Amino acid sequence: MAALGRESGGSFIVVPDVFTSTNVDPLVASAARHGLPALYPFPFFARQGGLVSYGIDLTDLFRRSASYVDRILRGTKPGDLPVQTPNKFELVINLKTAKALGLEIAPTLLARADEVIE
Repeated sequence: MAALGRESGGSFIVVPDVFTSTNVDPLVASAARHGLPALYPFPFFARQGGLVSYGIDLTDLFRRSASYVDRILRGTKPGDLPVQTPNKFELVINLKTAKALGLEIAPTLLARADEVIE
């Protein structure tokens, strides 16, 4: 991150995995320390100080998976259930972080956001 921070226009995208999800605070703090804008996969990153998060709505995904558990418990074979893909996504923008980075977020993007942290 230090090398990215020294480059003009440096930024990064955090991929969703166990490592990044369990290291939210260090990732967000390091990005801030090096003045790097970053795109994160889950809203809790933006709520912890990350610039922008865009990814699947975990609450919706868990809610939908509960219906599958119910169907399996009622006797449906798991192999008979169709594969579902996420169909609801969340965009969260942290304006405090944008200001700290000296960035201006376009009003059209702010209007599309599911949550704006001021």
